[in-house]
Amino acid sequence: MSRGVVRPAVVHPIILGGDAGAYSLARAFHEAYGVRSTVVTIVSTRNIRYSTILDNVIEPQLDDPEVMVRTIREIAARAKAPAMVVTCVDWYVQALAEHRAKIEDVAVVPYTTTDLLDRVMDKQRFSELCVELGVPHPRTVVRHGGERVGELGLRFPIIAKPGDNVAWHRTSFPGKRKVHELADREQLEWLLRTAGDAGYREPFIVQEFVPGNDSQMRIMTTFSDEKGQVRMAHGGHVLLEEHTPGTLGNPAAILTGPLPQIEADARKLVEHLGWTGFANFDIKVDPRDGTGYFFELNPRTGRSNFYLTASGINPAMYWVGEHLQGGRVPDPRRVPVLYRIVPGFLLRRYVRGATDPAVAARVRKVKRVGHPLKYSRDRAWRRDLWVRVAELRQVQKFRAFYPVSAAKAAYVAPDDGGRGGRG
Repeated sequence: MSRGVVRPAVVHPIILGGDAGAYSLARAFHEAYGVRSTVVTIVSTRNIRYSTILDNVIEPQLDDPEVMVRTIREIAARAKAPAMVVTCVDWYVQALAEHRAKIEDVAVVPYTTTDLLDRVMDKQRFSELCVELGVPHPRTVVRHGGERVGELGLRFPIIAKPGDNVAWHRTSFPGKRKVHELADREQLEWLLRTAGDAGYREPFIVQEFVPGNDSQMRIMTTFSDEKGQVRMAHGGHVLLEEHTPGTLGNPAAILTGPLPQIEADARKLVEHLGWTGFANFDIKVDPRDGTGYFFELNPRTGRSNFYLTASGINPAMYWVGEHLQGGRVPDPRRVPVLYRIVPGFLLRRYVRGATDPAVAARVRKVKRVGHPLKYSRDRAWRRDLWVRVAELRQVQKFRAFYPVSAAKAAYVAPDDGGRGGRG
């Protein structure tokens, strides 16, 4: 192509949500195709504000499905390329699938059917699926908001998380968390009673706690084509998670690399379901025997999806290749990467004192580091300043919610039989 000729855009991304995951998707589309995304948020967020690679539409009623549909259609009508709507938020995935018929004439909706979404987003049914397929899953019971605890048959400490993310999204009460870590029966009684009083009468998935700190967590992402064939699976060793109430459990640092048994189990799940598109898994490895316990299947790219892009696996290219280029999804050459949203010096404190020494040695050797918000093609002084300040604020957040001493206290060294294990 001669110099000066402008190639037509291949896609106009519409991204719902304003967190770091939404920005990472806008960045992925920009890196792959040089296009500006339209990011729709309920309020102006600092992840999106001042960015030069996107346009921000603020819609305070975006959580209303009718408003969501109308907004998508209005943006698609102005687009000069085929529109595609994507998100990192479970509630929007569900709403997009439920209202697909009102959207797909103007925009690609690259998410699976509502039947499959209901099956995996209901954590009780996901637990039953894991048992059926022999995929390791923590011992689990189900209780509903407002219900008495009754006979549990589980050992404390336990984890309690909502079985209905959409209903939980609409529930508010002091002390609400994404995931509740509970030390005793009294705390579980408080959670069920308080959530029920606030209107959440849906299930809670109550599970035995797998020992170990954040460094026992793993992440795995798969992509399946329209025939249900897995075309990509890539994961990593989580070194550190976020611990503020609203972001609890989101990876703050990931060291990518092969996870053979976890990948095999993830493939088993999505192939059995006939899944299409992206799926994202949270797994925790028991340091006592190396078993990788699957917690859930997220029906989307995760908030930390930039670990894929930084590794050479750009999610935008899978969506566009599958839906706009006749199924020609890429087969990229992967590179090891250290994904992080925290300052390097802060991460090193946790890696030195609360991580398997063998993993710490791998961290020291990795050459490529990726930060989702630091993008050389998205430079503006106000944005640069905010990204630097936000990274430094992580120091204060971790000091308040998860000091190094807590990570060290929770660390369990893997025994000799667990080093290779199912991870």
